[in-house]
Amino acid sequence: MTAAGFLAVDSGGSGLRAAVGVAGLPPSAAGESREPVRTGARGIDPAHLMAQLLPLARELTARAGIGELSTAVVGAAGFATLGEALRSDLPGLLARELGVRSVALAADAVTAYVGALGARPGVVVAGGTGLIAIGTDLRRWHRADGWGHLLGDCGGGAWIGRAGLEAALRAHDGRDGGSAPLRAGAEEQFGPLPGLPGLLYPRSDRPALLASFAPRVAACAAHDPVAAGILRAAARATAESAAAVCPASGAADVALTGGLFHLGDPLLVPVREELADRLPRARLVPAEGDPLHGCVRIAGLLAAGRPALPGEATMLHVVHT
Repeated sequence: MTAAGFLAVDSGGSGLRAAVGVAGLPPSAAGESREPVRTGARGIDPAHLMAQLLPLARELTARAGIGELSTAVVGAAGFATLGEALRSDLPGLLARELGVRSVALAADAVTAYVGALGARPGVVVAGGTGLIAIGTDLRRWHRADGWGHLLGDCGGGAWIGRAGLEAALRAHDGRDGGSAPLRAGAEEQFGPLPGLPGLLYPRSDRPALLASFAPRVAACAAHDPVAAGILRAAARATAESAAAVCPASGAADVALTGGLFHLGDPLLVPVREELADRLPRARLVPAEGDPLHGCVRIAGLLAAGRPALPGEATMLHVVHT
């Protein structure tokens, strides 16, 4: 087989995933590299991304029997604010090393959106350690939050975990707003609470460590009003972000995607209620796929010559080499 194919890449905090295939068909082969792509003074490092991607892409194309790659779509966490070097260097590197002629570089929020809803107007809330909402009317992209655990990501896993640990420490101190169940859970997970600041503050992976406590908050919510209140506040923040990016008509499909929503009903029930209150004309629908699926969908649109999505340099950047 010598048909020209596509390369779809989802680069995130735990490494990158890639898939190859022929436009219009499901991917023929997929694989991953577990080394996260580095960032430097110019943002995401295109040379390091290529070092991870090239052997994987060559292995996958050989396995799939694809003779040539005509299209590549790379979705990258942090692209909106750290994508300068990728925009400058990556299309040329992909053309030189893999013969790619059309390249789309996208923020991971965009690939999450397209994976969940495809190329139609609506809203997607992507929740994991952090949280971002992205919406489009197919004329431009709108985003809300996604500012990181120090400045935002309200309602995300780190936000929930931090609020739960604060309630645990309030109980330890005897202050109002404390939760004995969350205190017990925090001690079981992290040890004596006076040692928690020393464990948490020096860590470079603080957001992930905070988010690791979110399942404890969800587990306590059924019998602990403090935990339930934290999840209600997270749901309210989620709905606020979704409403901020919803197309003006308000009659949009809304999808939730990401590991945060695996917390299940303790979070999903209040999220549904808050969305119904803030966006009464919207329809909550299941996410159809994940960010890698979104990259595959964008590759199909590019190959068909009809991107049908807003092109903005920091969100979805298309280059034909």
